[in-house]
Amino acid sequence: MIKFDLNRMLYTLRPNEHDAETVKSRLSAHPEVRFVSFTGVDMGGHNTDEKIPVAAFVGDMEKMLAEGVQTDGSSVALPTIADLSNARVDIMPDPAVNWYVEYNFDNIDYETGLPTGTLRIPSFLRHNGDTMVGSRTFLKNSIDRFKAGFEDALKENPYVFEHIGGIDSVDEIDELLLTNATELEFWVKTPDDRADRNQLSIAQELKEQYWKRVTGPVGTAMEQTLEILDHYGFGVEMGHKEVGGVKAKMGNSGIFDHIMEQLEIDWKYSNPMQAADNESQVKNIVRDVFRMNSLEVTFRAKPMHGVAGSGEHTHFGLAAKLKSGKIVNLFEPSNREEDFMSPVGYGALMGILKNYELLNPIISSTHDAFQRLKPGYEAPVCIVTSLGVDHHTPSRNRTILIGLVRDLKNPLSTRFELRSPNPHTNTYLVIGGTYMTMLDGINAALRAGKTPSELEASISKKYGKKDFYLEKNREYRSERNIYTDYSREEREKLFGEPPANVWQCFKAWGDDKDPIKNAGIITGGDAKTEMILRSYREQMIIKWSMEYHDRYIENTMDYLRSCVKLHDDDTNEYDIRNWRQIVELRDLIGHEINGRSSLLMQARMAIEEVNYEELSRLEVLIEEKLEELRAVYNKYRRNIF
Repeated sequence: MIKFDLNRMLYTLRPNEHDAETVKSRLSAHPEVRFVSFTGVDMGGHNTDEKIPVAAFVGDMEKMLAEGVQTDGSSVALPTIADLSNARVDIMPDPAVNWYVEYNFDNIDYETGLPTGTLRIPSFLRHNGDTMVGSRTFLKNSIDRFKAGFEDALKENPYVFEHIGGIDSVDEIDELLLTNATELEFWVKTPDDRADRNQLSIAQELKEQYWKRVTGPVGTAMEQTLEILDHYGFGVEMGHKEVGGVKAKMGNSGIFDHIMEQLEIDWKYSNPMQAADNESQVKNIVRDVFRMNSLEVTFRAKPMHGVAGSGEHTHFGLAAKLKSGKIVNLFEPSNREEDFMSPVGYGALMGILKNYELLNPIISSTHDAFQRLKPGYEAPVCIVTSLGVDHHTPSRNRTILIGLVRDLKNPLSTRFELRSPNPHTNTYLVIGGTYMTMLDGINAALRAGKTPSELEASISKKYGKKDFYLEKNREYRSERNIYTDYSREEREKLFGEPPANVWQCFKAWGDDKDPIKNAGIITGGDAKTEMILRSYREQMIIKWSMEYHDRYIENTMDYLRSCVKLHDDDTNEYDIRNWRQIVELRDLIGHEINGRSSLLMQARMAIEEVNYEELSRLEVLIEEKLEELRAVYNKYRRNIF
């Protein structure tokens, strides 16, 4: 129960309120806001957070807003850029986005009776006083390059306006409008409760939780979250149960326990930088409000094996504000009855599909991410799109990587939904990188002078057919169920073989000698952006190997120890045979025997020797053997009385 007046609290300072006098006035009127924090985002996706007392901030506000605050290279993840011998990093406030007040619901301000607030100011990171770095800088640079390159493409190829509804010339454009939104999925549970995977799996198969009524403390936390998010002005659209979870149980004390549910919250789109900032702030609020209700939230992509993971579908739009004030969706065709999209829309979608291997290291950069992207869990497994069975029937194919979203009654809604990101994906990098791949496809389509019908034929081409832009031996569109209508061999032939882990994913960019030599489409050839991408690659590979060593190996050992003998000595041969197979697999994976190292020990040694190629090979092999073990142990356990 919220025991304070939400209407008395300060939530948002918009860009027109960032001058010193207005900030001072708002803070003075809200004494519950006790601290200020400049929030930069490093290459690990971590937010900086320092508590500056409001009195100190107000006393030196002009200098702080102009010069930022200092930290050092050991405080942020900027490998290959900032280290202990070259460590100066400034956190520079961004005046162009909303600043949000974040509240600590466990610390009630004694004067006001309200939670203690911290004004969080989204910020850029600057290294050595002159070089802008970090995730927000990557996004800003990418969007600037996209806009400049796209405007040039329109000027050089004026034919395209014959195929875009509502605009006749580039001279009519006053401003390009890039729009993005994310859908946040997450799991919530009672602290210390362990999942009953069998029950979760059954509930998932039967769709027992999907969009069901939210009750108990989860319902309370969800309602409070939506109410508080609305005060920030995020434009909350809905919150609902997702496919994963089981029904909570009420104990003898009248309190719900054994809570294990998957939820989703959606909110309104915004411009690229604001959309990424909003997502970061929403996560903090979700985590804080559910904790206030004694519930634990996880944003991991795959918290539990065998159960649906959490995605963060990301939407991409492109429009133009005309000098007349009219808004035109540049993906929309002039003839909606005969075409799905304009050449701009087709080119953008084709650019994402053709270059997705280069985009994937930004999206799938953790072990959890690859655990989620497997058949059977409503997560994409192939580089393929869906447009709709005809021009009058918008696609609802949920098995593809990226879909065209259309509302036949609202031309402004036409956009793309990328389904592969997860809640730990760095949204700043995803948005920036995706628009750069769009630009590559738009340039190709427009320079070739292609019409919508010609581009529809290209994106719908069959395997083995040459195309002006897309790969010959690939297909890129399907209106069928990717999971059930194709075998694994067919999927890999038609849509490409997906990488199995982080190391394989990053090999698309280059090798150890030149780790980003193939990533020019994403960097645009800009040296500073290349530097940022090198830092990101280094950070995520370090994270992958450390997580594997410190978490995955230990979790695997815990699972191996849980595969215990259940039968009596006088049981039948069937159970004995299954148990022998279990022992062999268990020993192979994790048990040290004289003269033979287990697979997990070999993985430890590969990490210590910084042999990532060998670690990658072992990770794939260990996962194969674990799948075998899970299958045989489940078969063995089901047969024991």
